[in-house]
Amino acid sequence: MKHTHRLSSPNIAYLRNFVFGVEDSLVSTVGLLSGVAIAGVAEETIILTGIVLIFVEAVSMAAGTFLSEYAAEEYEQKREVSEGPSLKNGAVMFVSYFVSGFLPLIPYMLFETAVAFWVSIGVSLIALFLLGVLGAKVAHVNLMRNALRMLFVGGLAITVGVLVGRFFGN
Repeated sequence: MKHTHRLSSPNIAYLRNFVFGVEDSLVSTVGLLSGVAIAGVAEETIILTGIVLIFVEAVSMAAGTFLSEYAAEEYEQKREVSEGPSLKNGAVMFVSYFVSGFLPLIPYMLFETAVAFWVSIGVSLIALFLLGVLGAKVAHVNLMRNALRMLFVGGLAITVGVLVGRFFGN
């Protein structure tokens, strides 16, 4: 008999917010940086753009998580509820978004733009694949299918950033 482990409701919310935060941060940051880099802007502008994006979006995503989780919980309970669980979910979102955003940004701090462009995309795609692996292990689902889905969906969004930057760039 196969042992199945079910995640409790708070753990499901933490996992959901962690995966969402990491995936969204990787894709948004690498998509923006790639689009801006391919448009031919100065290296300092690329780095500043990335830093501003990471800080603003980490706070925004955490606030959105807190507010939406709190509203959903009140709706479900049909009464006022404690803010604690929603604050924890917001914190998970903030940390996962903030930390992950630096993965695609660091190459621009270490290499010239032409090299950083490809390293940033490569690092982000590897991180997305590993996020899919981690999610599959925690959820006890097909590892390769989950990892490839994460890689493909995230890769599509990255491609959009590159195409938009190329289209509207210099």
